[in-house]
Amino acid sequence: MDAAAIVISNVIGVGIFITPRIIAVAIPHPIGFLAVWLAGGLLAFAGAMAYAELGTLRPRSGGEYVYLREGYGPLAAFLTGWTSFVAGFAGAIAAGALGVSDYLGRFLPVASDSTPLLTVPLPWLPLVFSPRTLVALTVITGLALIHMRGLGPGRLVQNTLAGIKVGALALFVALGLGLGRGSLAHLTTEVPSATYNWPLAFIIVMFAYSGWNAASYVAEEIRDPGRNVPRALALGTGVVVLLYLGLNFLYLYAVPIGEIGSDTSSELAMVAAERLLGPVASTLLGGLAVIVLSGSLSAMTVAGPRVYFAMARDGEFFPAFARIHPRFHTPWVSIAAQAVWSSLLVLTNTKDQLAEYTGFAVLLFSAVAVSTVFVLRRRYPDEPRPFKALGYPVAPAIFVLASLAIMVAAIAGRPGPSLVGAIIIASGVPLYWLLRYRLKKP
Repeated sequence: MDAAAIVISNVIGVGIFITPRIIAVAIPHPIGFLAVWLAGGLLAFAGAMAYAELGTLRPRSGGEYVYLREGYGPLAAFLTGWTSFVAGFAGAIAAGALGVSDYLGRFLPVASDSTPLLTVPLPWLPLVFSPRTLVALTVITGLALIHMRGLGPGRLVQNTLAGIKVGALALFVALGLGLGRGSLAHLTTEVPSATYNWPLAFIIVMFAYSGWNAASYVAEEIRDPGRNVPRALALGTGVVVLLYLGLNFLYLYAVPIGEIGSDTSSELAMVAAERLLGPVASTLLGGLAVIVLSGSLSAMTVAGPRVYFAMARDGEFFPAFARIHPRFHTPWVSIAAQAVWSSLLVLTNTKDQLAEYTGFAVLLFSAVAVSTVFVLRRRYPDEPRPFKALGYPVAPAIFVLASLAIMVAAIAGRPGPSLVGAIIIASGVPLYWLLRYRLKKP
């Protein structure tokens, strides 16, 4: 249950309130709109089941870092960990923390005030302190301290946030469909003479589902991983898919597909809540967004540092990142380093650029990690596997091929940012060799 809560919180962020508009623009047909969400959910579940096999075969902290190291060698593994540190987790944490500031600003306007209070004039990237950034820094620091304090306090916070998030969103769907003033006719109303952009829709929906693999990062800390890692990944991913389908069905019930795609000035979830249940529901949903984002930030504060800890323990990253707190038994240096880097991204306002540049890498590394199921089956055919990927070999093969196709479409659609992202990822290569030289590794 603890690991499933990490999956749920890691996936469900503010994206489910925002991304449906983009998908509605790409697929202006209600059935096609829902089909994309269903297909994305099935792909995420296929990937989760492949990770479940890998997590039971190699139940160690680090997720795809561990699987890529085993399947393709230390350099490939280092690059996925390097990208996770530089942009993957830190960039998402910075963006989410600023999102908390913005949603709090609906109730306490000063929280979202971006008026500079202090500017540190560093070359090229000045550090800007404002009420908005101070709130974001407080959230990042607070969650880091909680998860440094030990698994007990961290688990309590994580499970509480995940429980509130799932319960409130499920209640929103139930009340909206049961009592809301919507129309089922919206499910058959399409936009006439519309064009369809399936690649863009799948790119966005897969990013919305990203994080389904979160339980694999903490596999080493799960009791009886051969039994509980698959259960956590299946339960967490399954709950997310059902919630996403329910929420998007509710959005269509409240707002016609053409209107969803045409109105970009307001958030769809708030519009749907107001139309179905009134302005009070919309206000309450704005408050729920703070909890949704905080839960996501908490999950990433748990998952990311386990990657850097695993790298350092293997001698592939700065040795300090492998330190375990003598009293609380947590990778406190890795947690602190991630919080510091995330805070710098908040103060320099570079988190959006990093996310844009390296977004395709999320799909790339997860696809490569799933492909290691085939590599390790061939390399170690007789090694005991407490769990075997459901639908093997078809399901993991479809996941890999679909992910690579979506990634290629993303690069073709925005070659400039993708090239910069490739340079950021490649910058890890000289660091890898430098660290090996400094650590005297053969």
